[in-house]
Amino acid sequence: MKYLAVILGIFGLETGIKGHIEKTKTEQTNERICGGALLVRKHHNRGAFLNAGEKKQKLVMLVSVVLTAVLTVVFLLTLGTAGKGLLKWGLTLLLGGAYTNTYDRLKRKYVVDYVSFNVPVKGIRRIVFNIGDFCIMTGALLTTAGYLQE
Repeated sequence: MKYLAVILGIFGLETGIKGHIEKTKTEQTNERICGGALLVRKHHNRGAFLNAGEKKQKLVMLVSVVLTAVLTVVFLLTLGTAGKGLLKWGLTLLLGGAYTNTYDRLKRKYVVDYVSFNVPVKGIRRIVFNIGDFCIMTGALLTTAGYLQE
């Protein structure tokens, strides 16, 4: 039950933040937060990571839905096993992020990204993320570590 609560928490928080960004920010927004370490900006990602596949939005959407469904099944099967806490937490974070980004793709036809690292390297500073992206990255690492632990 705690895993489901975290997935729903990620989804709710992320959906709320994305809605706020959509209503209050423009594509030209560049608001500094956390002592200037982060930049808040609105970006519509019509593809996958770094807009990869933006010209094939339907394919990206289909892949997103299929992968999210497969991960959901793996997660449900894993819940029924004893132990495997690291794997379960990894899948929890992965799904929390995947559900929010897949929901965006289905509802909006793009994913709302809104935060960048304010670093000197321009290429890195231009990459825009959302909380779901960080959950997916962290979840993938934990899932891999949990799987390798067996």
